[in-house]
Amino acid sequence: MRWRKLLDWAVTIGVALVFVLVFEAEVAKPYRIPSSSMEPTLHCAKPGAWCEGRFNDRVIANRLAYRFESPKRGQIVVFHAPTDACGIGGTFVKRLIGLPGDTVSEAHGDVSINGKPLHEPYVDPLLRDNESGTWHVPAGHYFFMGDDREHSCDSRVWGSVPRSSLVGPVLLTYWPPTSWF
Repeated sequence: MRWRKLLDWAVTIGVALVFVLVFEAEVAKPYRIPSSSMEPTLHCAKPGAWCEGRFNDRVIANRLAYRFESPKRGQIVVFHAPTDACGIGGTFVKRLIGLPGDTVSEAHGDVSINGKPLHEPYVDPLLRDNESGTWHVPAGHYFFMGDDREHSCDSRVWGSVPRSSLVGPVLLTYWPPTSWF
């Protein structure tokens, strides 16, 4: 009887572990916010340069979303940046600004899409930069910017990102626990 109970527990734990591993690999994967580029929306930890939080926020990306729907302007997205992006490449978390075919313009910190001003309530006016430029987003590519424009290395520097590099939109912030309320 005791042996059977141990076997039941072992099978239950094994199935749960497999479920969690498959879920993380195929559906939702956690990521950490390592830099200030998304402040004040997502925090990185002090004493990092320009970081506001005590902890690095951690988010979960929905890896299935873009199999069923197209990315939307304004979403915070996890993606694989070009290998030379910011001298480090890797996985980035930024806000989707430009869609395929768009012309993105920035003049003294204000962003326009196809000549129309973009309403960006998520950007703190104190974190806007004084940069100016114009970028065309090719078909099948997306243009990303951090919410902390002054301290963000983003598509303005290394260009647009192909759709195949998008992991998925941020589903939720799960760490620190204060983000639950």
